[in-house]
Amino acid sequence: MKNSSLTKWWKKSTRQRIWIRSLIQIFFFILIALIAINHTLSEDGNNSGIPILSNASLHAVCPFGGVVSIYQFITEGTFVQKIHSSSFVLMVIGFILAILFGPVFCGWICPFGTIQEWIGKIGRKLFKKRRYNHFIPAKIDRYLRYLRYIVLAWVIYMTAASGTLLFSNIDPYFALFNFWSDEVAITGLIVLGVVLLASLFVERPWCKYACPYGAVLGISNLFRIFRIRRVPSTCKLDGICDITCPMNIKVSDKTIVRDHQCISCLECTSEAKCPVASTVDFSAFGGK
Repeated sequence: MKNSSLTKWWKKSTRQRIWIRSLIQIFFFILIALIAINHTLSEDGNNSGIPILSNASLHAVCPFGGVVSIYQFITEGTFVQKIHSSSFVLMVIGFILAILFGPVFCGWICPFGTIQEWIGKIGRKLFKKRRYNHFIPAKIDRYLRYLRYIVLAWVIYMTAASGTLLFSNIDPYFALFNFWSDEVAITGLIVLGVVLLASLFVERPWCKYACPYGAVLGISNLFRIFRIRRVPSTCKLDGICDITCPMNIKVSDKTIVRDHQCISCLECTSEAKCPVASTVDFSAFGGK
């Protein structure tokens, strides 16, 4: 009896986390931090940079830079100031991944999403699972989620009109990895502080309400090939998938998750939190 209980506990505990996701998040967070530091060192002109890393700026490794440069590239054949061709390459890779798997960049790669998630772990301990990430009333939250599309439209318009990367002045992602640099505007630092503080109460507040790149990738949830599916016949309707979803999506109400806020973190799946095997899974079209 004890061995049986131990086996059940072990199987359940091994499903509690998709550990590879955590490793990928840590890897990209450290990588981007080192690239940002290396860029600063290389600009000092003392050859003290990290040899194995590129000395490119943070803009060169951000796929959203390619998105905001599309208009100028089509009309003039040039990139927006500070944007490099590498941003276009990363943009294309991001779109391919989104078509296949949804916004995995948001849930697995983006360092700014990662740090919000890490701070959110503190919030979960302070306010417990059923309170944390539920401070904003659902009726208000429902409309706030579309703010990021307004931000996206504003960023694309202002970048196309000015030919400069004005968004970097308020971009908390840029501020996070360059807070020591004079390239960062005070407005960016203020936005960064507000987002990190808000992360104690709301998981991934920037991702939910303001991220323009998340808005672009979120559209892929409507037609992505691999989708999150729930099997109603085996679902216990215990709400665990809803509580653990960082984006507050009511997974228990859906058969296929097509919500534009899904970040493909897979935390709601049976491999992560759902206690019933193969009830919430990740599959292509109708097959597994």
